[in-house]
Amino acid sequence: MTTQIKEQILAYGHKNITALHPTTLMITKDKELTKQGDCIIAINADKAGPDLSPEFKQKLQNPNTKINITIETNKLTEHITAHGSTELLNLNNPKDLVIRKSNFTSERTLAIKANKAAKDLPRELIKTLENPNQQIKITLTLT
Repeated sequence: MTTQIKEQILAYGHKNITALHPTTLMITKDKELTKQGDCIIAINADKAGPDLSPEFKQKLQNPNTKINITIETNKLTEHITAHGSTELLNLNNPKDLVIRKSNFTSERTLAIKANKAAKDLPRELIKTLENPNQQIKITLTLT
C-alpha cells in the first residue's frame, strides 16, 4: 500500500494575477502582487517551505516521489502533477513555493518536472483567481 502525505495551503486571488509564465507557477505569502509576477497564481498563502512538515519535506527529497497538486476555488478545480528531487534540500524560503517544468531547483522550489506551468492553466480558472476575495485551496499530495 502506498502511503500518502498531504499538506493543505489556503491562499487568495489578486487582481494582478496573469499566470502567463511558460515554465513555472508560484504560491506566495506576499499580500501584494505586481503584473511582473506572471508566474504567481495565489497570494497571502498560509504556508511556505518552512511551514511544511518534516515528513513531507523528507519524502519530497526522493526523485521517485510524485506530487499531485490540486488547486480549488469555489467554482473550479485544476490538477497538476510533478516530482520530487534529491536536490530539494531545504525549502527554506519563508515566502514562496515554486513548481517548475524544468529540473532547476532553489530554496523556493517545491517540485520539478511539472506537467503544467502558470500559462497552461485554464483561462477560466485564471479569471476566477483575479478576484482578491477568492479563497484558493491548494492540496499537495505525495505518493
